[in-house]
Amino acid sequence: MATERDLLASQIILKAVLPVAKVVIEEVPAMKKKFQGVNATFQIQAKNGDENIGAYFKFTDGELEIVQGVHGNPDIRFAFGKPESMVAFLTGGIALPKIKGLGKPGLLMKCVGLLLSLTILLPNKRPKKYDQVRLKVKMVMYMITTALSQYNKGGDPEMVRWTTKQPDRIYQMSCEPEGIAAYVRVKAGKTKAGRGYYKRKHPFVHMKFHGAQGALPVFMNDVEFVEAVAKGYVTVEGAPEYAMHLNNHMQQIQALIT
Repeated sequence: MATERDLLASQIILKAVLPVAKVVIEEVPAMKKKFQGVNATFQIQAKNGDENIGAYFKFTDGELEIVQGVHGNPDIRFAFGKPESMVAFLTGGIALPKIKGLGKPGLLMKCVGLLLSLTILLPNKRPKKYDQVRLKVKMVMYMITTALSQYNKGGDPEMVRWTTKQPDRIYQMSCEPEGIAAYVRVKAGKTKAGRGYYKRKHPFVHMKFHGAQGALPVFMNDVEFVEAVAKGYVTVEGAPEYAMHLNNHMQQIQALIT
């Protein structure tokens, strides 16, 4: 059986990292073209004791949906012997899955290509071109807000203590003028992530990144958060000490899955 830490890392990979593949399909014309008209399922799973945990990519006429759970008969399947192997494989480490679907090489290569596109999330990937910088910032922002919520739902003790003490609060992130935004809602120990601007109430903390080029060094931990504020990469509206706490949890998540 996997440790609690391995299961938490797996949960973040399955529920926060894999879903941002949809951003690649939507924003990268070459990738969108590859999957145009495709109807197929691509499963990623790992054995944990007597059960399998996983998620699968469901393509319907080229449109992608990420479904949590295990598909009964996927077209392509990557199966790992344990959760930590799955995490290693999806975060740039060395681990090999058992593969179903070798008889469909065209589809298999498309799926491998989509997985490889997620490596832009890795800390050592430093895009130079603006469109790639923007893509990375969008994917990281969507991933990290969802990961923060999953980190709490997965029972990290420090995160749970932090969220339990709070009333209904919105932690908003945005990057303008690119129009990228995502948020985490915290209420009495419960959390929920969303994309875009939360419009029902004013955010308790709003981390405003000044352009994708300003957001990138913060997300890559090239600068400390306080230094990023001082350099004008990000402006914090609301309670700065809570923004610091949020940033600390972001770094803990990065350490967990890299």
